[in-house]
Formats: sequence, C-alpha cells, structure tokens
Amino acid sequence: MTDALLTRIAEALERLAPPRDASADWLAFPAYVWDGKAARGIDPLEAPALDLMQGIDKQKAAVVENVARLSRGAAAHDMLLWGARGMGKSALLRAATLAAQTSLPGSIALVQASPDAGLADLFAILRKIDRRFLVFLDDLGFDASDSDGARKLRSWLEGGVEARPANVRLAVTSNRRAIVERHLSEQDDPINPRDVVDDRLALADRFGLSLGFHNCTQDDYLAIIAGYAAHFGLAYEEGDALEWSKRRGGRSGRVAWQYVNELAGRAGRAL
Repeated sequence: MTDALLTRIAEALERLAPPRDASADWLAFPAYVWDGKAARGIDPLEAPALDLMQGIDKQKAAVVENVARLSRGAAAHDMLLWGARGMGKSALLRAATLAAQTSLPGSIALVQASPDAGLADLFAILRKIDRRFLVFLDDLGFDASDSDGARKLRSWLEGGVEARPANVRLAVTSNRRAIVERHLSEQDDPINPRDVVDDRLALADRFGLSLGFHNCTQDDYLAIIAGYAAHFGLAYEEGDALEWSKRRGGRSGRVAWQYVNELAGRAGRAL
C-alpha cells in the first residue's frame, strides 16, 4: 500500500471522526465561543452593570433570577428574549451570567454558538462537564425555507433524543417572538390556514421563559442616559440627547449608549 493511499485513508477517517475539542478547558473561563468543532475561552466576560440597564426592570429581574437558579443547580428555564433591536437582550444575558459568577464563582459559563454550528456535538461535550452552561444563540431567525433548522431547535428544547442536557439551558435572542418569519399569505391558505402559523409559534412555546423587549419611551431613553452620565461623571442636555435619537432614527438602549460614548468623546474621556 503506497504512502499516498495511506494518507488519503487517514484524511478520510479524520473527516469521519467526531469533532475534537482539544482547545477548551471547560472549567477555566467565564465564557466561550463554539464554532462547531472547538471552543475558544473568553476572559473577561464583558457586560454592563445591571443597575445601569434601565427601562427593562421586569425583564431584568426575570433573567437574573433564572440564570441564578441555573448557576445553583436548581430548576431553570430555557429563555427567549424577543423584541425591539438595541434594547439590551444580549447585554442582559451577559450581565446576568456575570452576576451569577460573582455570587458563585465557577458555577456557570456562557457559551455563544449558532444553531447550525454542531449543537448536538456541543451538548455531548457539556453533558460530561461538572458545571452549568447557558448556551446563547444571538439574533436568531429562520426564513420560511428553513423548517429543518426550526425543528432541530424545537427538538433540542424538548422531546428529542438529542435534547440539551440537564446542566445546560438555551438562551435565544430574536427580533420577533415567532422566530420563523410569517407572511400575510398564510392566512389565505384554503387548507388549514393556521397550521403553518401554529407550527412556527410552537417553537416559541417551548421556551419556559419568553420575555418581550419593546421600544423605549422618551422617559426611558432619558433615564438610561441619566444613569450612564451619573456613573461616568458626564454632563449632558436633554435637548441634545433627544436630537441625537432623532438623527439615529429612534430611541433604544443602544442609541442611548452611543450618545454617552459621544459625550465621553467630546470630553476627551475613555469609557
């Protein structure tokens, strides 16, 4: 048997082998990024202070409590955080995880992944680790043709043979509650017009905790800015803050933070 043939056989066996995870020490880092084959540790986990996150008090309390339960090994929910862009959904998950880590060091880690990046392999690895994990799928949405992706996620949440392990919970952020896009034409289907809609909403219903994030009111927007400005010792004028939001095309926590960053830049300060 030639060396070239042996090399081709070895390469073929390598392709058939399950993904290796040689890069990760699953007890060493507060957060990880999973690429489908390996994990990269992230340290430190960057997150805003919880008391600076204004205008989402009910959502904040629910997420913080749920993540704290998971970190203690108590029953906890999979979470769907849906709604307006820039209202702190992803930042809140990071901040809640950081708070749980501060309370119980080493108890929990955040793992950012995507639904098409080998979640079954990730779950198989995490199942064997004596630690709790919050697997984070950011800005999730399936188009109408990706029914397979939605069904896989639904199976991982509940009922499938590859369901996520007991020490893992899923946290998903999305701009819409249904996750899978919907069209008005669905209502015109003469045969079971609700079937498609119900199937797509069934995915959202698998999350034990589903929290909506809505656009900022003017008062909430100004309260967010006031909190940041006080924390960093920055002066501002309400009229200038409102003008900034008009130029940005709307009010949100993200727009408020961008304005605070602008204030710091004007003052020659770093944040």
